[in-house]
Amino acid sequence: MKKFAFIMVLAIFALQSCGAGQQKNNDKSDSAETAAPVQTVAATQSADGGSILLTKNVFLQKVWDYENSPQEWTYKGDKPALIDFYADWCGPCKIASPILEEISHEYAGDIYVYKIDTEKEKELAAVFGIRGIPAFLYIPVGGQPVMMSGIARTKEDTKKMFKDNIDKYLLTSN
Repeated sequence: MKKFAFIMVLAIFALQSCGAGQQKNNDKSDSAETAAPVQTVAATQSADGGSILLTKNVFLQKVWDYENSPQEWTYKGDKPALIDFYADWCGPCKIASPILEEISHEYAGDIYVYKIDTEKEKELAAVFGIRGIPAFLYIPVGGQPVMMSGIARTKEDTKKMFKDNIDKYLLTSN
């Protein structure tokens, strides 16, 4: 019984992402910390940054046209990008959202921070094989993208994780 309890505690701490099979949370209330402003389907980012919500059409124009070149990754952007695959009902996504909004302002002019709502853009989630959220795609200007999922245990560690990954995967090759 002690072994089972220990395994359960480990599982709770280790799993900081929502599984794809998780039921939608019908509670649509937003807390102050999760209500981060996001640009809606904007083709460009403002000078001071801000997350950009992507639809399939904008994704095909600004990131990768997988319909015309499905076998070859060709990034269409002019600077590196970080894409957040999320859903409104996902607890860890709600924690990551305001952190990514801060990141988008801190790295304004250096990277794009995009968001894809996996409930509305199911095809985009399927293209990348998203099975658990939050998931994050780091896209350098040259080279292949890197997918990661989940967040750290604290908000501070999560922000550090994003900054470390941005520095490692997006800004070192520039």
